[in-house]
Amino acid sequence: MDAYTYITLRDRPELMDAAALWFHEKWGVPTEAYLECMEAYLAGKTEYGWYLCLDGERIVAGMGVIENDFHERKDLTPNVCAVYTEEEYRGRGIAGRLLNNVVSDLRAKGVSPVYLVTDHTGFYERYGWEFLCMVQGSDPEPTRMYVHY
Repeated sequence: MDAYTYITLRDRPELMDAAALWFHEKWGVPTEAYLECMEAYLAGKTEYGWYLCLDGERIVAGMGVIENDFHERKDLTPNVCAVYTEEEYRGRGIAGRLLNNVVSDLRAKGVSPVYLVTDHTGFYERYGWEFLCMVQGSDPEPTRMYVHY
């Protein structure tokens, strides 16, 4: 059992600015884009949330849920996005627990299936995700689309 704290941004809304900056630093997407999605979630305009793992007060892993993660398959929604775990925290099951939290949270709200795009193979399958198809995103090469029912 780990000593980390797993939360949604609704549990700790005061972390919104820090979380938006953290995700921006990992993925290079403008902080404003994260803030827009997070504000909609905190205001109850969407149930597509933001999930964090904290070690004390430090964000060590996180992911969000958005309508579309920059691919052409607008029918495959919602998408888990911005999945990241700090390098020194990898291999401890943190991302897997966050993924399970996302799926459980959305399922409880009547949202299923859930999708994600990734270039990774072998990781998401461990947590019940299934390869669905290749999709075209912003990169020249198609990327893998996974689904969790």
